[in-house]
Amino acid sequence: MVYGAAAGDIAGSRFEFNNIKTKEFEIFHSRCFFTDDTVMTLAVAMACREYKIHKSLRLFKEQLIDEMHLLGKMYPYAGYGGNFSVWLSTKSRKPYNSWGNGSAMRVSPTAYFTDSLEETLALAKASAEVTHNHPKGIEGAQAAAGCVYMALNGASKDEIRSFINDNYYKLDFTIDEIRPVYTFDVSCQGTVPQAIECFLESTGFEDTIRNAVSIGGDCDTSACIAGSIAEAFYGIDDKTKNKVLSYLDEYLKEKIIKLNE
Repeated sequence: MVYGAAAGDIAGSRFEFNNIKTKEFEIFHSRCFFTDDTVMTLAVAMACREYKIHKSLRLFKEQLIDEMHLLGKMYPYAGYGGNFSVWLSTKSRKPYNSWGNGSAMRVSPTAYFTDSLEETLALAKASAEVTHNHPKGIEGAQAAAGCVYMALNGASKDEIRSFINDNYYKLDFTIDEIRPVYTFDVSCQGTVPQAIECFLESTGFEDTIRNAVSIGGDCDTSACIAGSIAEAFYGIDDKTKNKVLSYLDEYLKEKIIKLNE
């Protein structure tokens, strides 16, 4: 949990505004760094830990807002979007109707603290609604979380593909088809289906990350979403986990290690 999202975020960080359009690159480079994707995924994970105890969506949303404000204050230069930065800086507790991909990039921990797909989708919706309460923002979060939950619980790629096609997005493209023309897009509808396809066409965890970075666009977020699904499906070896931790400060490192104990 969180490792897959953070690995994708870190790997894609140096290419977000300098896309490479190839799968041939050094995944963990000295110029890589963690961004708001990792920070806010951790915020959701911390709130989910409390949700597991009280099972209240209302309290979960209050806790999540607290965690997001806390981490936002600790990491003010992590690369937040404009509207989210305002939300953080004003300490707002009201959503702002966003359809951006931030709801999907942070949502993956919800699948680890729930007992059914239905519960996961409800928790994913709640996690989005604190900021991204636009239907497209909620849709993106639910689609990503649903994939993670299904992957964790033994679903095949064909089953995951059918779930997305039937309920959220039409995955009627391939990575090779979109790579030459895909451009920067911060919307859920322009990021989440592409990230899911990167996982579905992959041969392993690392290949998922390479797929996501290679399509370009907002590739740290695409790789964050794809990586979170790949972690649930393939698992992550200790070498990769340790590499992820090496990019984090002591606070983030300690929190992620404790969450996974």
